Order: sequence, then C-alpha cells, then structure tokens
Amino acid sequence: MSYGLVKRLSLCLCTALVVASCAKQNKQAFYNTGIIYCSESNPVTFNPQLDTSSTTSDASSHQLYDRLLDFDPETGRIVPSLASSWLVTNDGLTYAFQLRKDVWFHSTDYFTPTRNFNADDVLFSIDRWRLTSHPYHYISGGRYPYFESIGLAQNIESVERVNGYRVEITLKRRDSSFLANLATDFAVILSEEYASQLSQAGSPSKIDELPVGTGPFKFESYRKDHFIKYRRHEDYWRLSLSSEDSENASEQTNTGTSKESENASTPASSSFQSNGGEYSAVEQLIFDITPRSSLRLAKLMTGECDATAFPAQTELEVIRAKEDLILAEKPGLNIGFWAFNTQRPPFNNPDVRRALAAAIDKNTLLEAVYFDSAIRAKTLLPAASWAFQNDADDTAYNPVLARKLLADAGIEPGFSMTIWAMPVERAYNPNATKMAELIQRYLRDVGVEATIVSYDWATFRRHLREGLHDSVLIGWSADNGDPDNFYRPLLSCGAIPSGTNRAMWCNPDYDKLINDALKTDDIEARKAIYRQVNRLLYERLPLVPIAHAYRYQAYRSELEGLTINPFGGVRFGGVEKTL
Repeated sequence: MSYGLVKRLSLCLCTALVVASCAKQNKQAFYNTGIIYCSESNPVTFNPQLDTSSTTSDASSHQLYDRLLDFDPETGRIVPSLASSWLVTNDGLTYAFQLRKDVWFHSTDYFTPTRNFNADDVLFSIDRWRLTSHPYHYISGGRYPYFESIGLAQNIESVERVNGYRVEITLKRRDSSFLANLATDFAVILSEEYASQLSQAGSPSKIDELPVGTGPFKFESYRKDHFIKYRRHEDYWRLSLSSEDSENASEQTNTGTSKESENASTPASSSFQSNGGEYSAVEQLIFDITPRSSLRLAKLMTGECDATAFPAQTELEVIRAKEDLILAEKPGLNIGFWAFNTQRPPFNNPDVRRALAAAIDKNTLLEAVYFDSAIRAKTLLPAASWAFQNDADDTAYNPVLARKLLADAGIEPGFSMTIWAMPVERAYNPNATKMAELIQRYLRDVGVEATIVSYDWATFRRHLREGLHDSVLIGWSADNGDPDNFYRPLLSCGAIPSGTNRAMWCNPDYDKLINDALKTDDIEARKAIYRQVNRLLYERLPLVPIAHAYRYQAYRSELEGLTINPFGGVRFGGVEKTL
C-alpha cells in the first residue's frame, strides 16, 4: 500500500472518528442493551422474495423471517427450520414436510396474530411467487427475481396441504437442487393471516413494507438513509424450543443433537443450546445505514457500531491491528465478472467478446483491486464448490490477438462502448470503478474507447434489467452450495427476465446441459456435465470470470456468535453482546 494512500486513509479515519465519537455520546444507553450493525445502503424491500440484493437479504431474511429449511453455516448441510423433518419419494418428485408446532409470528403495533404458524402460511408464501393467479402475486410489482432466474415455479406441479402441519410439494421433473433452493434467503415464510387482514383493509402492499415473520427480531421502524430498528421477538421458537423437541427433530433428519441451556449469559439475553452452540437474542438491533466505508470503520473503532458491512480492502490491516476488533475471513462462494450484453451488436459476436477478454490482464486487476484477498477465476465456480474444475480453460492477456480479432470482426480503431461499474462495494468486486478504469486503459491500447457509467444502486440495477448497458462489472454470491445456483441464475435463458442474467445470453445447448445436470443425484455424473458447460462458456464467452474473493466480517470483540454465512445475508439471531 502506498504512503499516499495510507495518509489519505488516515486523514479520512481521523475525521470520521471525531464524527462517530460525538454521535456515540448521545446514544450510549442503547449500546449497552443492543447491537448496532453499520449497513452500507437501504434495503429495496423488507421481503427478500422480491429482491436479490444483499442489502435486502441482510436487513430481512435472517432477522425477520425463517424458511422451511436452513443451511448450517459451518458445514453447508441442509438442516431443519420451520420444517422439523421431510421425506422424499423414490422417484425424487414428491417432498413431504412435517412442520414445527408452537411457532408464533411477530406481534407488532400493526398486527397481532391469533394463531401460530401452520401449513396455510407455507402455501401462501410459495403460491404467491409461483402462481400468477394468486391474489398477492402482483402486489409490489409481481417480480420474484431469484425464483424466476432458476425457473422453479415452472417445475412445481402442486403444493398441497395434507393437514395443519404437513405439506406436500410435487415436482414435474427431478431437481437435485430443490431442497437447497428452499433453504435460500429468498424462500421465506410469510403470514397468511396478516395477508388476509391487509386485503380486507385494502392495503395489501404493506405486507412488504411493514413486515411480519417468525424470525428472531420483529420490525419496529425504518428511516431511509438513516436506520432500521428491530426488537427481540419474545416468542421466537428457537428461544423456547425444548430439549426433547430439538432431539426429536435432529433424529428425524440426522442433523445432530440439541440440548437446553442451563442459563442465559447476560440479563438482556435468552438462550438455549442448539447444534452444539448457544442460541441467544439481544433486546434490540439497529441497522445504521452508513454508505461511506471509512465512516463505517470509524464507527466500529469507536464502538458506535458493533459490526460493519463490507470493510474495504484498504481497511483490512487497520482492523487486524486493533486488539478490540475481530476480522473473520472465509473463502467466498462468489464470482466477480465482466459481462457483455450479447443482445447488442457487436457484442452478439463471440469473436468480439473474445477480443475484449484478450485485451485485459486479469492478474493486474486482481492485484490492483483485491489486494491479495481473491483468487483468479477460470469459471463461474469457486474452489469451495464440489464441482470446481481446476484444469478448466481460461482467457489470457494477448493484445495482439485482441487487435486481430477486432479487425477480423470489422471493428475499426476508435470504436466506443460503455463499461457499467456498480456503485456499491461487494466482496466479489470491492471497487468496480477502479477496475473499470483499468479496463478502460487496456481497451484503449487495442483501439477501443470505453466510457464508464454508474448510477445510484437502485437505478443501476433497473437499467441493467432494461438492457441499456454494453458491458458491466458485477458479480454473484451463492445462495446455496449447489453449482446450479451459479450456472442457472447467471446465464440461463429463463434468467433474462429476472435481471440476474447480466449478459442477456440465451443458448439452448447451455440450458439443456444445466437441466440434464439436475436429473441425477450422482455427483460424478453432474461433474462431467459441468465440465461440458465450462467448455461451452469458454468458447462462447458471454462473460469473463475475473475473481473469487474472500469474505470478511469485521466486528467488535464484545460480540459472540457472529459468523460469516457463506450462503447469504448476515445473521444476528443467536448473537450475544457482552460488556
């Protein structure tokens, strides 16, 4: 890191520390009883069914809601949640879920439940996104980007209520990723009773604005660009789950044992032992919306925030050097890439895409943007995936070849294009603008003039979905550990309308291969198919894989139980604060 950069970073931190320290003086009472998380931006909605951004998932999925199934963040295994057990028929088409009893929805100023969670809530939550005829399908826009991107609705034959606590889901064709998709951040369970009350009151859209779930925290208030406030869900099922119930659920699904905790560790927390660790919930949780990374770090250092989102690469050493801060690190299930809009000439020509890929030096991009916190990507899949292919073909820096391919394609020197650079920091690309500037220079060397384009995050994503870009620097973080979670949302034909296919690329051969991979549970057979997929992507090159980044979570040492969730949003249920 250069001296000039260190000096500028130090100056920014000093200024931010003064601001953060003054702000903390007026809020000390809260810091003793709750957790403050410095978030980088506003959520788009409080229903993660409607949006795939991490800001929405962080603010809603694991704070407000539960799913039928969950991922164990340490092992990646699928474990029970609102479904205590499940059975699958031999043909792999019908899944029967036994639902957990005595689970209560949030009681808030705007809703008081009269019954606990049951099968009606599961049917409402799934049918809302899968059936266009459902009365709530078109509420809040009628877009369900994750489910649209994987085509899950088209593969569900039926969702049936067997009784109050048993649901059967039947598929049209075998899908070896089905259970994993039900455990993602987006497969949350909503309250059917709350939805019915809102419909009768003529205000159905409030279901996504004033949320009600079964999660560890309940919604209190939101002020855009400032904060989101939550309170502990006193009746959260994990806080009152008995030892006997935990063990029964564990035996039915072979996921480990649970036992009741003997005591709570602090007066402000309730807890019990689950899967070998203590579950607790603090009284209050606040998301402090702080767009500037340097100010987030300053708030973390002064104690105004207990944890922070997306520490900048230049800040990692500062965090490591502080004894009262912890920097957790894990290999990321993610991919940062440069995608071409294949529906726009000349980017519909694979030779032009190949030329642009040959014009850039990926190693230099990694060194300049990631600071040794990422590895070079050859394919969409990171090394942590069981389908990772170490010997896959990769693009190489070759400006001579780039000029030749462009000339052969009829692209004259001075050709102009746009590079869209996302305005937010993400693990898979911590500084898209800087990367765009480097690519801009490389392209100039081969006779291409690139203009860098950016907007605020909401506008940026909307215009991408509209296909206004020539190319874009963006990426993807896995929602589950199945390889299909990379291949299908990012490049399948069905993912174009959802907006997750940034290349807007549709190839029938590609779709057939990824569909064939889901027809078997044989891991080796699936690996062989994904090798064919990787070869096809290398030949057609709708996007250039650049990096698989490490994931970082920075927090103060007073927090216990905060872990990096490799499959999605941050989780504060089960996190304890000790002073």
